[in-house]
Amino acid sequence: MYTDFTQMPVWKNAMDIATEVYHISETLPRKEDYALTSQIRRSAESISANIAEGFGRGGEREKSQFYRIARGSANETKSHLLYGCRVHYFEAQKTEGIIIMLETVIFELNKIIRTLENKRGS
Repeated sequence: MYTDFTQMPVWKNAMDIATEVYHISETLPRKEDYALTSQIRRSAESISANIAEGFGRGGEREKSQFYRIARGSANETKSHLLYGCRVHYFEAQKTEGIIIMLETVIFELNKIIRTLENKRGS
């Protein structure tokens, strides 16, 4: 069992995503500073932040809610990446790599959420 959220592989992977998104968004045009740049960075950083907050909560229901929010932020980040790729802001290869990372985090969050729900149901 983990004693700190920083030990969780899903949190570490989420932090890697936030770092990658930060770097990929550095090349966005200046006009996107308060639009796509801000949105994609916030959604990417929100994944790890909500995992951390969920870790710190007491009950399964509360924990599960924050992990769901993290999953939502992961999907939002994926949508921003797909948009950025469609309008040729991001390279397809780089975007695909981050999307694979996001899908892994979503998969892991789904497992955590199911485990918490099974604990509640028992």
